[in-house]
Amino acid sequence: MKTFCGNWYRQAAIVAACLLPLCGQPAFAERIKDLASIQGVRNNQLIGYGIVVGLDNTGDQTTQTPFTTQAIGNMLSQLGVNLTTEQATKLQLKNVAAVMVTAVMPPFSKPGQAIDITVSSIGNAKSLRGGTLLMTQLKGGDGQVYAVAQGNVLVGGVGASSGGSKIAVNHLSAGRVPAGATIERDVPTAVGQGGFIYYELGSTDFGTVQNMVEAINRAIAPGTARAVDGRRIAVRAPDDIDMNQKVTLDSCAVAHGSLSVVVDAGNQATGQPADIQVKQANGSLVNVKAGANLAEVVRALNALGANPLDLLAILQAMKAAGALRAELEVI
Repeated sequence: MKTFCGNWYRQAAIVAACLLPLCGQPAFAERIKDLASIQGVRNNQLIGYGIVVGLDNTGDQTTQTPFTTQAIGNMLSQLGVNLTTEQATKLQLKNVAAVMVTAVMPPFSKPGQAIDITVSSIGNAKSLRGGTLLMTQLKGGDGQVYAVAQGNVLVGGVGASSGGSKIAVNHLSAGRVPAGATIERDVPTAVGQGGFIYYELGSTDFGTVQNMVEAINRAIAPGTARAVDGRRIAVRAPDDIDMNQKVTLDSCAVAHGSLSVVVDAGNQATGQPADIQVKQANGSLVNVKAGANLAEVVRALNALGANPLDLLAILQAMKAAGALRAELEVI
């Protein structure tokens, strides 16, 4: 019994000794963007009814799907081909399928932007493989048209049948059209209400909310963030941006040199030609480290002899290269 207890205490001591270094390690910090999202920034669902044509005899059986023939009749009438009601009801098409088109409109989408769409059969089509989706309007929950879709449908599955036997791999009655829809209207996004930006956690947790508030206030300034409830955090948006505190730069290299052109008109009466001289001073290269303040870079450029026009050109080049994360305003 004593031997057993002694072995047990020794094993416990070894385990405790192994755990002691782990206790001294700092806790792993999660990023705020992984824990919460900005309230009001969300996706928008779009939906539309369309027609897929060009199928290899795998489309809807129009006698059993009257909405397919009705859609074909409406489409042809818009294109100048008018069918009587009797003719439209007698259509027996095997290369056409009625489909529902769905898409997700990301936040801050602008007109002209392309998004992916999903095409799904709503009739009894056997396969959408090889089909082409005709122009389809995609509407939001408010009934407004936000995108227009069209393109070749890509189906990941494959199927074959012969002699009463058939085999199918994956799903054949649904497919996708990459970049198949073009945004025609943007959705206003309400971000920042009353001078505050609200972060919303994925799940309610008062402890996480308190830790986030403390981290934001410690990193920016006391009173910047406050807890609204167990899920939301209000962050005060700055009224203005101080150049030497808020604006930081990514790493880049800045080359500065001066170029002057001196033109002497000469004496035209005696036929003396004009004298043109081009002078270029030696340039200097300044390496800017990531995280440097804009004021530090401006001081370094001033030390090289850069004038205000040179500074403006350099800052515009930084902005174009993506190193300056701020808006330039020339007054």
